[in-house]
Amino acid sequence: MLVTTTESIPGYRITEVKGHVFGLVVRSRGLGGNLMAGLRSLGGGEITEYTEMLEEARRHAIDRLIKNAALRNANAIVMMRFDSSEIGQTMSEIVAYGTAVVVTPEP
Repeated sequence: MLVTTTESIPGYRITEVKGHVFGLVVRSRGLGGNLMAGLRSLGGGEITEYTEMLEEARRHAIDRLIKNAALRNANAIVMMRFDSSEIGQTMSEIVAYGTAVVVTPEP
């Protein structure tokens, strides 16, 4: 499935709009991960435990986005975006969203 952050796909024509789709993931670091991240934050710099968690969460959000688009019989997603927020102090919510469409190659 084609996924793009633009509103069109070069070489393709949108023939049908299926509607808004999203993929949602809520993640929390375990106690050990939170402890290590807390200690690492004292020294400054990148906190790799959280970086890895958020990268994985974004991949899962995109996978779920694609599944939702496929359920609508779409073959592409345009205007894909991410949004994130904190739930409490230990959980992160990642949402991937966009517009599910059917595209055909331009002649």
